[in-house]
Amino acid sequence: MNCPRCVQRIHRAAESCPHCGFSIADADVQFGIDPPQIRCLTDSAGILRRRDRQSVEAAMEKITRRFPQIFVALYTGSLGDVANIRPFSFWLLNRAVYEDAPSHMANDAGILVTIDPESKAATMVFGYLLDPFLNTQDIFECLSRAHPYWLDGRYADGFLKALNHLEVILRKKFKKARRDSEPQKPWELTPHPAEDLGQGVRTLDQTIAEPPPTEEATS
Repeated sequence: MNCPRCVQRIHRAAESCPHCGFSIADADVQFGIDPPQIRCLTDSAGILRRRDRQSVEAAMEKITRRFPQIFVALYTGSLGDVANIRPFSFWLLNRAVYEDAPSHMANDAGILVTIDPESKAATMVFGYLLDPFLNTQDIFECLSRAHPYWLDGRYADGFLKALNHLEVILRKKFKKARRDSEPQKPWELTPHPAEDLGQGVRTLDQTIAEPPPTEEATS
């Protein structure tokens, strides 16, 4: 993974970043010890209209229906400094209690997009359970789809573009895993140890099932 503070490559099992010393404990000191209780769609910045919220929630639910082992969350808010967005997103995915996420899911099955309209910054982070299937290039591609829309203040449209490309990526990764797997063997998502970066996220061992057939997503 990339360290949320210095962005250097580090091992997921590291209790802290060997380059800058960052750990989940540092994020707790900066952003709070008590787990925040929020919804998967939390628009603290107030940038989404009612119609926007409905379309965004529908797109998030579509991802969860197609890939029932994961959930998607969106948080908007002012973080004061653009440098805060990566460690804040890491902390929020780790610590938040998502009230409307499926009850059987731990946070390491989540994908969180954070938008700070004041500092004009956005990021996407994902839980440890998705490490074998997503990487920084995938995240860059998703955010690149959204970038021109966010620059124009069309936050919902940008988020939808990012989600649409995320679905394309997940479908391709699923098909590749099916081809590479042994016959009749389920696709298993193997979690990382609980002590990753100072016990940031609970671990969860699940088997991913083939998603129901839907129309092919387009980017």
